[in-house]
Amino acid sequence: MDAKDSNGTLLSEGDSVTIIKDLKVKGSSTVLKRGTVVKNIRLTSSPDEVEGRVDRTVMVLKAAFLKKA
Repeated sequence: MDAKDSNGTLLSEGDSVTIIKDLKVKGSSTVLKRGTVVKNIRLTSSPDEVEGRVDRTVMVLKAAFLKKA
C-alpha cells in the first residue's frame, strides 16, 4: 500500500516523519505535540496509517497528520 503524507509525498518503510498538529492519544491523557519527529516508520495494511515509535511506545498514526522529514 502507498501511504502519503499531508503534502502528498509518498512514505516508505524507515522514513522519518514530523507531526504537523497536536494529537490526542486515544485511551490516554497523552498529547503528541506538533513538531515531534517519529523515526523509522513502518507501513501498515491501511494506506492512510503508519506505525511508529513515540516515547518508547509503538503507535499507529494517521498519515494525514504527518509530514516527511
